[in-house]
Amino acid sequence: MLQQKYNQRAFKDRITRYGVAVGGISVIIAILLIFFYLLQVVIPMFESAEMSESHSYSISDESKILHLGLEEQGTMGVRFMDNGDVVFFKSDTGETIRKENLNLPAKITSLAFNIDRVILGLENGHVKIVRYIFDLSYPNDVRTLTPALEFPFGDDVILLDDSENPLNSIDFQINEEAFGIVAKTQDKRLVYARYIQEESFITEEITTELESRSEQTFDTDIHAIVLTPALDHLYVALEGGVLRDYSLDEEGFDGNHNDYKIKHRITQLQLLLGGNSLLIGLDNGEVQQWMSVRNEYGRVLTFIRNFHETSLAISEISIEQQRKSFAVADVKGAITLYYSTSQRTLVSLNTANQTITNLAWSSRAQNLLAVDNEGKLYLYDVDNEYPEVSWDVLWGKIWYEGYDESDYIWQSSASTNEFEPKFSLMPLTFGTIKAAFYAMLFAVPIAILGAMFTAQFMAPRMRQVVKPSIEIMEALPTVILGFLAGLWLAPYVETHLAGIFTLLLILPFGFILSAWLFGFVSNKSIFDGWEAALLIPVVLFMIWLSMSLSGPVENVFFDGDMRTYMSDVWGFNYDQRNALVVGLIMGFAIIPTIFSIAEDAIFSVPQHLIRGSLALGASRWQTMTSVVMPAASPAIFSAVMMGFGRAVGETMIVLMATGNTPLMDMSIFQGMRTLAANIAVEVPEAEVASTHYRILFLAAFILFMFTFVFNTFAEMIRHRLRKKYSGL
Repeated sequence: MLQQKYNQRAFKDRITRYGVAVGGISVIIAILLIFFYLLQVVIPMFESAEMSESHSYSISDESKILHLGLEEQGTMGVRFMDNGDVVFFKSDTGETIRKENLNLPAKITSLAFNIDRVILGLENGHVKIVRYIFDLSYPNDVRTLTPALEFPFGDDVILLDDSENPLNSIDFQINEEAFGIVAKTQDKRLVYARYIQEESFITEEITTELESRSEQTFDTDIHAIVLTPALDHLYVALEGGVLRDYSLDEEGFDGNHNDYKIKHRITQLQLLLGGNSLLIGLDNGEVQQWMSVRNEYGRVLTFIRNFHETSLAISEISIEQQRKSFAVADVKGAITLYYSTSQRTLVSLNTANQTITNLAWSSRAQNLLAVDNEGKLYLYDVDNEYPEVSWDVLWGKIWYEGYDESDYIWQSSASTNEFEPKFSLMPLTFGTIKAAFYAMLFAVPIAILGAMFTAQFMAPRMRQVVKPSIEIMEALPTVILGFLAGLWLAPYVETHLAGIFTLLLILPFGFILSAWLFGFVSNKSIFDGWEAALLIPVVLFMIWLSMSLSGPVENVFFDGDMRTYMSDVWGFNYDQRNALVVGLIMGFAIIPTIFSIAEDAIFSVPQHLIRGSLALGASRWQTMTSVVMPAASPAIFSAVMMGFGRAVGETMIVLMATGNTPLMDMSIFQGMRTLAANIAVEVPEAEVASTHYRILFLAAFILFMFTFVFNTFAEMIRHRLRKKYSGL
């Protein structure tokens, strides 16, 4: 009989042991799976770009290629020849698909383009604007491209220079209000014309009307000209490495210009996508990025960063159509890809060994077409999925377009492709730590001191009510707490801000006064352990009094409005949904976690330690601080760490109560955005496998590793504390 019971007990013991082991191993496996899954999504971002030559061939046409273009997927190209021919061809073989002559009245002397629009400057001072299109259709489910030419401003040429001098260099821009054309004539003049397009409401016919024409005369050579999309600036590369910035208005040149001296000769000028940055190619192989920045004198063109992979003169710069990447070719045929924001050199390749005279991107940036000075064409395959990512972009200060200085900024998306993504994780990490700090600042003292009183000083009957009540608080959904914080608490704190700080001042005096009055009670033993209950009406009265005094305090000390006073006098801006609100409501959410574990630990301290301390003459408070707290410190430390982990990973409260603005400001009156809240908001809108999508997974990986490492470190400390005090 005894043997049978022993066997049953041993069997249950083995089952339990194996069950616990399987459970523990399963947890470890689950953590490893999460780790490797996040890592698998993140790693592709840091892989290098690749570029390889897929095809190269020469064409039989003796005319010079002035411009190249590629359709979206890079299967068909177009080239503009100096004899007026426009040739559509297969990009991999060069086989002609369609050829059309523009029948121009004079020889082409210059050319400029804007994506699929091309402007031709002629020998007689006229210009012609052409648009090439690749009409896509799917007859019988087969992808079919039909190339064609359009003339958006009419079939006739447009007179630009009244003197009918040859136009040796040209550029143009089109926006919603007008379009402008600027050209350098053979007699060293700059001619700028601004046109307005009007559409008839009845016939829908578009008419073009000249709004203004103006000129500038030079006594030096002009190497390149670039007109901004807003038609407000004209950049001119002059002899001797001088960059001149002309201001333009509706009448043309307004008489203002600034000169910038660059150490080397300028060989290329191009506007980066969006037209907010100017790329300058130099004869020493360097590419510089400049943009307009505001200072105390107004807006001036400012050097931002440079790219320098070759020592040979830059012969061509080609801009991607959807990102801030660009390709640079030198006079020996080397092609290098850069990304402006991250200042990364993505990849470099040299297969031509001749001067590259033209480069063309497909709109998806998967193909690059080049031609050298001997008329040979090269088609490159490009694998460049994540050029935006670098260590500096994620963790460093970056000088973004439109900003007056470098900064940490998170702004992942906008309505246009011209937008410069800002992927700094610093504001999100900072916001995560800030939210956790203020929540812990509020929660830890209340939770631990409350646990101390509940476990050692509170009456048993009262403890039986208080402890379960606080533990039930932990079951409150955080979305409800966030909802209350955003819609009720934040506006209330804003209108009673003076009362909140008044409460911090008068509440201690209320406790001291209550203790002094309690000293007059003759029989204190009947209240032993119930002192906290006696303070409830005191606390409620102090809260009511503080809120009632909010208005008078503001009128007397803060000129009637504390928020305005803080902003004007102290320089503190107040945001309604801020760290103060988060600290209060998230502290309320994590108090039960810390309190429950800490109270159990303090209550479980062996009674012989407490009685021994009291027997040696120590007071109850001395026993608590010198005996009980050290013995319970490992568990209390674990409780605090669990509360911190809860605060770091909290999503809904910070999402609804902070304004969710990614700021780097430690002020308690400003909001923040955390890693967890950012993931919750942006993952549903992120394109799968995009840079944005993978960076959000990187944020999740950082949050996972931060919590894992922090908890591991905390467990090591807890183990050392337990070992230290285990002999008590």
